[in-house]
Amino acid sequence: MQFGIFTVGDVTPDPTTDRTPSEAERIQAMVTIARKAEEVGLDVFATGEHHNPPFIPSSPTTLLGYIAAQTERIILSTSTTLITTNDPVKIAEDFSMLQHLSAGRTDVMLGRGNTGPVYPWFGQDIRQAVPLTAEHYGLLRRLWREQVVDWEGKLRTPLQGFTLAPRPLDGIPPFVWHGAIRTPWIAELAAHYGDGFFSNHIFWPVSHTRSMVQRYRQRFAHHGHGKPSQAIVGLGGQVFMRHNSQDAVREFRPYFDNAPAVDCASHLPHVFLRTASNQQSAPRWVPCVSTPPPPSWSCNPWAIPS
Repeated sequence: MQFGIFTVGDVTPDPTTDRTPSEAERIQAMVTIARKAEEVGLDVFATGEHHNPPFIPSSPTTLLGYIAAQTERIILSTSTTLITTNDPVKIAEDFSMLQHLSAGRTDVMLGRGNTGPVYPWFGQDIRQAVPLTAEHYGLLRRLWREQVVDWEGKLRTPLQGFTLAPRPLDGIPPFVWHGAIRTPWIAELAAHYGDGFFSNHIFWPVSHTRSMVQRYRQRFAHHGHGKPSQAIVGLGGQVFMRHNSQDAVREFRPYFDNAPAVDCASHLPHVFLRTASNQQSAPRWVPCVSTPPPPSWSCNPWAIPS
């Protein structure tokens, strides 16, 4: 089991002081967090990818490459890399380079992104998000595994005789996670290829996260990658600790209630702030909003390329 920390790189006012850090301060803070994560023994540091305010990590591999030069042990990952709006050739190149710079301490987490306006900024259509994910990832896998790639799809120009440079370190591609908050089809994609599945358990009920993970494990075994218990699952969430849980709730609640990009009181189906005292073996779940659970499992029928 591994424990890590990830950031979305938001530049927002501190609700207790009303001071907003500069972009430079926020970027340096992310570097400081990564170095501290290694110092205290965490296993992974990950950064999101965003191209719209109030977020600043628009070039995750640049940031992770800089952090790689200042760390020795911690795994560096994204959370997530946009497989829909990034070109798969560039993803393959960037993460192969990061592998070499970090001596192999590189994972990549792929996701579709949930900010609609970003798609046309990169020449894409959000209505094509699922087919873009399937086609781009199918090509990405080939780029990392085949010396010479001839490829033709529906949503990108063809490749003829293309060779990736640099090649993955020691011929082994980065470990791939598929990240999702609500979409069952992403769990199916991860299971189909035998990759890791990361359920960002912050916006939806426990029942939904449980169903996503159970389905992923079942389909992982169905596709012949091993037993359900061997499927590799990651979970995201918010954790804040103080000497007693009452202090933890009181101190962190303003930050939770003023989180960027979401309105806790109006837009989230079911949100939890996980708090704990140093002595508690089982952290408390403090609900923000509670509404009926989402519909039962359904799977998008879009084909996954072999």
